Amino acid sequence: MKIIIAGGTGFLGESLEQFFLNKNYEVKILTRNPKRNNEIFWDSKTVGAWKNELENSDVLINLTGKSVDCKYNEKNKIEIFDSRINSTRVLQSAIDECKNSPKIWLNASSATIYVHSETHLNTESNGIIGDDFSMNICKSWEKEFFKIENQNIRKVALRTSIVLGKNGGAFPKFIQISKLGLGGKQGRGNQLLSWIHIDDFCEAVNFIIENEKLEGAINITAPKPLSNENMMSQIRKKIKVPFGISSPIWLLELASIFIKTETELMLKSRNVYPEILLENGFKFQYDTFEKALEKL
Repeated sequence: MKIIIAGGTGFLGESLEQFFLNKNYEVKILTRNPKRNNEIFWDSKTVGAWKNELENSDVLINLTGKSVDCKYNEKNKIEIFDSRINSTRVLQSAIDECKNSPKIWLNASSATIYVHSETHLNTESNGIIGDDFSMNICKSWEKEFFKIENQNIRKVALRTSIVLGKNGGAFPKFIQISKLGLGGKQGRGNQLLSWIHIDDFCEAVNFIIENEKLEGAINITAPKPLSNENMMSQIRKKIKVPFGISSPIWLLELASIFIKTETELMLKSRNVYPEILLENGFKFQYDTFEKALEKL
């Protein structure tokens, strides 16, 4: 297979690249700062010479988007929105010009599309989608992605939860604050964390590619969310830190000003379930947080 990963230089892109290289697939990365032989320049806004890589390729994966780990001021809000919409739009334009386009296009989305929920388990069929900045970003992103139907191209929006791995994402930060003695619960601690181990994330993407009947929006998350308090407790126990100072909401709000992020990332309850993956026979290697933590 030939696989194109747009915006593939981050934690998820690098993990997918290595996963597919291990299968002896050809992998090309579209990036603003190409440094290696398999990296091709694109600005994520205009169709350029990179379009030629899409010809006769098998899979397109788009992971492009400014990180949401920032303050939601007007400048950042515009960049978060534009980076997602523009990259999706320009890839669609390039595909429309292809003679032999990719057979499947997987576009990043987020499990954040669902409302804060401590009791309702959000599946693809019964998930409650809300109305705030983050959820509206996801809705606009998916609307742009599914706006045009191309014959013979399967489209899948990856509603991905927090991905846990050693080399990026949230997990190293959880370890760091726990080692500093700050690994207590955040806020009330009863907000749920939907998560997936990086190995299962890569396997899930591959599973979707190989199963030709899968399309539309799919939840990419392990089947057992857990509370923030439970997660932090397990981490402390695993790394043998005897205590963890909890952070009340007011302190998180204050800290977020200095570390330039939003408390939503820590306090929103993401209660999401991978109904489509499980119904179609996907087997999680790490179906509980205990197993994932043991591996990590």
